[in-house]
Amino acid sequence: MSTNKPLFSDFETISSKQWKQQIQYELKGADYNETLVWESPEGIKVKPFYHHDEVEESNSNFAINSPKETFKILQNIFVHDVKKSNERAINTLNRGAENIRFTIENETISIESLMQNLPLEKTTYYFYLPFLSIDFVSKLKDFAAKNQAKFIIQIDPIGQLCKDGNWFENLENDFEKLNTISKFQIPTININTGIYQNAGANIVQQLAYTLAHANEYFNRIPAINQPITIEVSVGTNYFFEIAKLRALRLLFSTLAKEYNHNFDCHIIATPTKRNKTLYDYNVNMLRTTTECMSAILGGANAIANLPYDALYHKDNEFGDRISRNQLLVLKHESYFDKVSNPADGAYYIENLTQQLAEKALELFKDIEKNGGLITQLIEGNIQKKIQESAAKEQDLFDSGKEVLLGTNKYPNKNDQMKNDLELYPFVKQNPRKTLIVPIIEKRLAEKLEQERLALE
Repeated sequence: MSTNKPLFSDFETISSKQWKQQIQYELKGADYNETLVWESPEGIKVKPFYHHDEVEESNSNFAINSPKETFKILQNIFVHDVKKSNERAINTLNRGAENIRFTIENETISIESLMQNLPLEKTTYYFYLPFLSIDFVSKLKDFAAKNQAKFIIQIDPIGQLCKDGNWFENLENDFEKLNTISKFQIPTININTGIYQNAGANIVQQLAYTLAHANEYFNRIPAINQPITIEVSVGTNYFFEIAKLRALRLLFSTLAKEYNHNFDCHIIATPTKRNKTLYDYNVNMLRTTTECMSAILGGANAIANLPYDALYHKDNEFGDRISRNQLLVLKHESYFDKVSNPADGAYYIENLTQQLAEKALELFKDIEKNGGLITQLIEGNIQKKIQESAAKEQDLFDSGKEVLLGTNKYPNKNDQMKNDLELYPFVKQNPRKTLIVPIIEKRLAEKLEQERLALE
């Protein structure tokens, strides 16, 4: 047998038309489109098979700027006690974490104390700041320069507006400060798109709002000379979520070129909270595993897994270790880090990517035609569209058509959770005066869980 003979060359090539004819024959008279083609919430009709002779010419030259390096395992650490946070960072890096993200709410903390004895050369440190301070960012920049450390700072005034309903101060002051900060030689601009997904936006909306979110920064900050960080929540629709991240890179690259921004976006992926459950909580590990797989195959730069008990437990060593080990297994035992851009050439995923990108671009153009994201948020149109999408998904869950095992299907009636709640796992009510109606994150199972807790 010749070693130069192409694999499968002995088999006759079968066209998509022949496949469809055979499928139609096997259906014994049933309608092909009604039986096998289904439509997603984004309006995408999904076929039962995809074939190379149906790939559009626009798809044949499909190119995604995939990350040059494999994904990094990111550990989240909320900084309350600086000494304990420093010890925890050292410990988690020794146990498999590759990058650290500190959430800092107090700008008086000592950077030197927080970073004491931490490895700086090969580790990236993220700093999520829910406040806007030129002085604090300047301290971070100076420390990074002095110690040759790689810092990525996550500041997102528009994300603050979406979540809280108010700016940090006001639009003018926030962008004046952000313009100053953006001139530092360190990545500072963050786009938190997770709020759209966790509130119930469909994938096309998530992509379009992310693009509009980025466009506001490009328009209001003259020269962004560092990569923009985009934080993404990943849902459980496996192939669609892979395509979502790929479409995001494609769309961002297209937009960035218009502003002569020559950096690829830096994507941090985290599993969604929307489908996580209080009861039968161990199923959350299965959900986060497939969501992390989607993030890896979609090309995320870093992944911060969500602990299975994050809804109702405070940060704890066991939950963190399990969530970190899920990524370690995917990386070192399942070899998810061995292939660059593994979704390339998958006709189904490339078709989904193209359709999602086209639909999102169309919606993005409509948002821009009507004043842009900030204007649409102030007018309440974005919130209204997300609520409509969330209501449709909630109806599917309530009717049992969208299944969360252990919650709306095969629930364990003996499962008791009332005495295990360290955190309040439902939407918190905080009536106050705001500039806009905030976008509210809400899980699908909340109403059902509240009913069950009341009966315990």
